[in-house]
Amino acid sequence: QLQLVESGGGLVQPGGSLRLSCAAPRSTLTLRSIGWFRQAPGKGREGVACISSSDGSINYSDSVKYRFTISRDAAKGTVSLQMNSLKPEDTAIYTCATLEGGCPRRISLWNPTTWGQGTQVTVSS
Repeated sequence: QLQLVESGGGLVQPGGSLRLSCAAPRSTLTLRSIGWFRQAPGKGREGVACISSSDGSINYSDSVKYRFTISRDAAKGTVSLQMNSLKPEDTAIYTCATLEGGCPRRISLWNPTTWGQGTQVTVSS
């Protein structure tokens, strides 16, 4: 059974940085696009960033563009999310997922299939 395992969450002050990792079998990262999603308390889940397995294309939500960077290291079997200039509104549970149909620019078209367990990110002074 495919498993995705997130790590790297924690408590950080506004303006700080965190790096999340999503560990998966190397074959998964080669064959599947990966997306990062988040869900804040009392809100619905939203797509944050994704990276395509076919051409390496990357897309971000407007709320994190220019602050977050997604990258893939197939040799290590990880997809990372570098988060800089964090804001209190970035507080959420962050979860990675495999995506069917690639990584389209429109977040509403992202089709997550297999999910990790999530990791908590809290931005607070």
